[in-house]
Amino acid sequence: MIEFLKKYRHGFVILIYSIIYTLLFAYLEQRTVHGYHIVHTVFDDAIPFNEYFVIPYLLWFPYMILAVLYFIFINKNKHEYYQLTFNLMMGMTIFLIVSYVYPNVQHLRPTEFPRENVFTEMVRLLYRTDTPTNILPSIHVFNSLAIHMSLTNCEALRERRGVRFASLTLTVLIILSTMFLKQHSVIDVCMGATLALFGFILFYPQKIQDAVKRPYAAGASKQKRRNYKIR
Repeated sequence: MIEFLKKYRHGFVILIYSIIYTLLFAYLEQRTVHGYHIVHTVFDDAIPFNEYFVIPYLLWFPYMILAVLYFIFINKNKHEYYQLTFNLMMGMTIFLIVSYVYPNVQHLRPTEFPRENVFTEMVRLLYRTDTPTNILPSIHVFNSLAIHMSLTNCEALRERRGVRFASLTLTVLIILSTMFLKQHSVIDVCMGATLALFGFILFYPQKIQDAVKRPYAAGASKQKRRNYKIR
């Protein structure tokens, strides 16, 4: 047991943070707030409610947990683990700060469902357990994008196109689900995506440098071939 704990002690970073985050979020949801800022755009009204999106919305939980467990126990590159961990911690901490300083709420949830089926029952349960407060930026969106970034930039998964495609598909569906279930406003989604972009710039700078250098390298190669033909 001691050897096991030593081998995977890096996993305690995200575990300890998760406990602290859960406690702070629980207090955030239960504290007395005198007034909330309503988050709403005209685009929200144009998006119809669709209960079937509850499936990808709930898949966010195993998607995130399994990805973190992969980087703790299977992937041997600890640098990639810390990239993901610190990225998640950064985004979730910013979310807590925003929620404490700028209490927010949305009034997008339908009063009546257009259909009655097992999926609407799942949505009802979701609504009962998850309040429409503290939604900006969307952690569902941010964490999904952060997980996807970690998987697509993982050296061990570079040739696993199936994993990358599945991750992208699920990430897109999760983001859409936050709006079609009326859990988040378009503003929340945009802010969550912006926060994820900031995390990518902060924790994956080498990827950005490689992307910038690639066009120049291709241009230089073409110029070299052109010069060779002239000679």
